[in-house]
Amino acid sequence: MGPLSAPPRTQRITWKGLLLTASLLHFWNPPTTAQVKIEAQPPKVSEGKDVLLLVHNLPQNLAAYIWYEGQMMDIHHYITSYVVDDQTIVYGPAYSGRETVYSNASLLIQNVTGEDAGSYTLQIIKRGDGIRGATGHFTFTLYHGPDLPSIYPSVGYYRSGEKLYLSCSADSNPPAEYSWTINGKFQQSGQKLFIPQITTKHSGLYACSVRNSATGKESSKSITVKVIGKWIPASLAIGF
Repeated sequence: MGPLSAPPRTQRITWKGLLLTASLLHFWNPPTTAQVKIEAQPPKVSEGKDVLLLVHNLPQNLAAYIWYEGQMMDIHHYITSYVVDDQTIVYGPAYSGRETVYSNASLLIQNVTGEDAGSYTLQIIKRGDGIRGATGHFTFTLYHGPDLPSIYPSVGYYRSGEKLYLSCSADSNPPAEYSWTINGKFQQSGQKLFIPQITTKHSGLYACSVRNSATGKESSKSITVKVIGKWIPASLAIGF
């Protein structure tokens, strides 16, 4: 991820201090056009890994900055803020305990989960003619899964001569790769399995395996398929 400035001296502020910090938001002028750049390292991160929101082109005369979860800059989405003069940190309601803020305004999120994916906003306060703000938004992509797949239909009883149609699905980003096995032998790739005319020889264990090439994770689900002889009407069965 590259070198980082050392984390500032941390200090957990009481709710009284948090509300005082939040009250400063009402005195900010409209954001300036400062070209602050935020990039994620890495830009696409797997679930359970760490991501650094690295800040470039910080303005001069920096007084403080605040990180928010999402694009709403209110007390409920407040993650953390950093005051330059005394190098203190204020933790907000959106702080999970996995965020580390650095003196260069960058934010490290450890052990990311699906709830962490989305947009983040950095609000910068400058000294000068009053308090001025510069806002930057950023979103990183989270790779996750695959979850345990589901096979539909889950009923595995068929009569000889019927069609067998199975579909497999699993939550995954990027989309999972699918493959089917019957009694442990590879059958085909793809999310769906179709046998136009099933016979008793097709009875056995049908397994759908899913793999996410980005996370390297795999998962599988299986069902037992039983095929009985073709049904014969009673009127035609006389004499058999």
